[in-house]
Amino acid sequence: MTQTYSRLTIDDRGVAWLTLERPDVHNAFDDHLIAELNDHLRRVGELAQRGEVRALVLGSEGKSFSAGADLNWMKRMLDYDFEDNLADSRELSALMHGLDTLPCPTVCRVQGAAFGGAVGLAACCDIVIASEKAKFCLSEVRIGLSPAVISPYVQRAVGSRQMRRYALTAEVMDAATAETLGLAHRVVAAEELDNAVTAMVDTLLGTSPQASRATKALLAEVAREPDSNTTRDHTCRVISELRVSHEGQEGLASFFEKRRPAWAQGPAGNTSDTTATERRS
Repeated sequence: MTQTYSRLTIDDRGVAWLTLERPDVHNAFDDHLIAELNDHLRRVGELAQRGEVRALVLGSEGKSFSAGADLNWMKRMLDYDFEDNLADSRELSALMHGLDTLPCPTVCRVQGAAFGGAVGLAACCDIVIASEKAKFCLSEVRIGLSPAVISPYVQRAVGSRQMRRYALTAEVMDAATAETLGLAHRVVAAEELDNAVTAMVDTLLGTSPQASRATKALLAEVAREPDSNTTRDHTCRVISELRVSHEGQEGLASFFEKRRPAWAQGPAGNTSDTTATERRS
C-alpha cells in the first residue's frame, strides 16, 4: 500500500488544483512530498504548454497552509552528509523553480500558517490570496539554518530591505503585513477565501491562454535585464508575434465586434480527479 501526500485534479475548464494533503502534520513537506509536487508540476507544465491547462491553484487541507520542513525529515537530516543535503536542496530548488516558471498563471490559496519553505511556495506563485488568519514566517535562523533556496523568490516579492529584516529576525508576519510587503496580493475574511480564489480563477480564464504564457515568460526576461537592446528587441518581437497569431487576431476581432473571445469561459464546471503520483511514505 502506498501513500500520497498531495492531490492533483484538473477540472473541465483546464484549471489544475494542486493540494497538499498532510493536515495531521500541518502540511509539512519532506523529500516524498517534494518529489510528488515536482512530478505534478512537470505534468501540469506539459499540459499548460499545450494549452490544456489554463491556470493552477496551489492550496492545502486543514488549518495550516504548510509548516515548512517535516520534523521527521529534519531528524533524518542529522545523519546526512554534505552530498546528501545537497541532493535534497536541489530537489527543493527544482520545486521552487518549476512552480515559478510554470507556463500558466498560478494562484496560491493561504488559509493559515505558512512557515519556512512554504513562504517560498507562496512567493513563487503569480497571485497570492490569503485569509486574514494567515501568518508567514521565515523561521530558518531560529534553528541554525537559512532560507537559502527560497531566498531569490521571497526577496523578489518583498524587496531586499524587508528580506533582510524578516530573514534575520524570523519574525512572524500577519496577513496584513504580508499584503503591505507584497507577499500577498489580497487578504480576505476566512469565510470569503474560497470565493476570492474562485473569482480570481474566473478572471484568469477570461484571458488568452497564449498571451498569458507569453506574458509570463516575457516578464521573467524583463526582470533579468530590464533595459537593454536585447530586451527591447525581444519585447517588440513578442507583441508582433502575438498580433499575427490566431489568438491575437481573435482577440482583436472580438473586441471590435463587441463579443466574447473564443477562449473566454463561464462559471466553474465540475472537477475530475487525475491519478496522483504514488510515493512510498
